[in-house]
Amino acid sequence: MTLTEQVFAQAALLAGELDGHQTEMLKMLCAACASSLAARLREGLTPEDCKADFIAAASLFALASLNGVDDVSQISEFQAGDLTVKRNEINRDAASRCLQRQAELMIAPYIRDGFTFRGV
Repeated sequence: MTLTEQVFAQAALLAGELDGHQTEMLKMLCAACASSLAARLREGLTPEDCKADFIAAASLFALASLNGVDDVSQISEFQAGDLTVKRNEINRDAASRCLQRQAELMIAPYIRDGFTFRGV
């Protein structure tokens, strides 16, 4: 099983029941998150060097992304008379930020810092 497949397996386990469209989106997001996260690793490190944390963090990033992309499930109320549509964005945004924060904390020991002094 490839690393991306392992990331997807863990993300799917955490996500619970998904429809076909959501499953395909999650597969693409897992591949993108794994690739992006691998590019952020410190020089000399590979995803296999921190495999468990890498898989967990990439799956959390993918779930956070899926949470923000899945617009249909964000509708919390719909009425036909006088047309009322309410979206539950605040809770979903908070959930996405929480997942992203947990992923960042998990992978932090392995990634390059965002700020570096190079000399004067």
